[in-house]
Amino acid sequence: MILSHFCKTLITLSAISLGTATFAQTSDNQFFFTCQPYLQSTGEGEITVVWGTNDKAVSWVEIAPDDGTHFYSEERPKYFDTNFGRKRVGTLHRVRINNLTPGATYRYRIYSQEVTKEEDRDTRYGRVIANKVYQAEPYRMRVPDLGKDAVHFAMVNDIHQRPDLLRDLYNQLDSASMDFIVFNGDMVNKMDSIAMMYDTMLNPASDLFARTTPFYMTRGNHETRGNGSEAFTTLFPTSTGMPFYSFTAGPVRFIVLDAGEDKPDNDIEYCGLADFDRYRTEEVDWLRREVEAPEWKNAKYRIVLIHVPLRPGGWHGEIDLAEKFLPVLNNADVDIMLSGHYHTHDYFEKGTEGRNFPLFINSDRHLLDINADQESLTLKATDREGKSVKTVRLSPKN
Repeated sequence: MILSHFCKTLITLSAISLGTATFAQTSDNQFFFTCQPYLQSTGEGEITVVWGTNDKAVSWVEIAPDDGTHFYSEERPKYFDTNFGRKRVGTLHRVRINNLTPGATYRYRIYSQEVTKEEDRDTRYGRVIANKVYQAEPYRMRVPDLGKDAVHFAMVNDIHQRPDLLRDLYNQLDSASMDFIVFNGDMVNKMDSIAMMYDTMLNPASDLFARTTPFYMTRGNHETRGNGSEAFTTLFPTSTGMPFYSFTAGPVRFIVLDAGEDKPDNDIEYCGLADFDRYRTEEVDWLRREVEAPEWKNAKYRIVLIHVPLRPGGWHGEIDLAEKFLPVLNNADVDIMLSGHYHTHDYFEKGTEGRNFPLFINSDRHLLDINADQESLTLKATDREGKSVKTVRLSPKN
């Protein structure tokens, strides 16, 4: 039969789910969302929407301008989860949308269509699920304007699977003016599985802000652990495809470094799977090139994000980091380094412990609220009750 040479498509339009994009399900709904959408940004005018389903599916996003028209007033453009032009079939869905207007707000809707059979020339489909936009408001995404004169962002770290703490810290922010959030490592105890990341980190973040405002992820030493740790860059796509990368936001150029593990590679805790000394040597080769790039040299402010701070002495990971990274960064006009890891709050002025730049270590119970404009770079540490515990104001070097 001619039809045998084509995909047999079984689509039941009446089966489109009108439920919200949570993972709630009814007894007759065996295909559902396991992870609510969260936003990642890897370039100017670009957003990647990430979510999960319990079974394999093809997925797409429809977007509309936030112009007051109803989402259903016309057919909206579709952006599919693809791999080099072929629609991806899986349970983790990443839809990259580009050519967006920086600073603009868009409405969006996520769709997943279950794949019930996947063979050569015989792919079959089940029901479609989507977040509802008829009885509820569609989701909204704010596209960061990376080229504007100022930027407002916040940083948290070492949350270690405490969603209530994340909520309390986030609620201290002026979220309406927030361009993005930084998760500076150890947001979980270990990455046992993708499903565990959904439950302990990503669904709580989506509920708070991440379906509207993107976040940037720094890998902490706890995110290197667990059987799901190899999925790090799948869950958190970057411009380099690696856990270390760079980006510009407003007057700030950021370098995000991956500190790796904190103990020697042969430590019993790593079960013979660690090779971080060699990895950090490869990473510093990238860093040398990055600090010579015009985007770094010409920036008004230059911030380094790394979970484990560069300090001499201490555990093996800290010693290896300082020996390899400090000689490069001490000659790179760094304005400030932002770290966590110690679960305590501390600030070190430029020139302390052999660093040619200040170091701000944020605790596991505070957030950093950061504003950068043409006049100054201001960092304010706040606790979960809204009390300010430390403020630092830096002037631009350029």
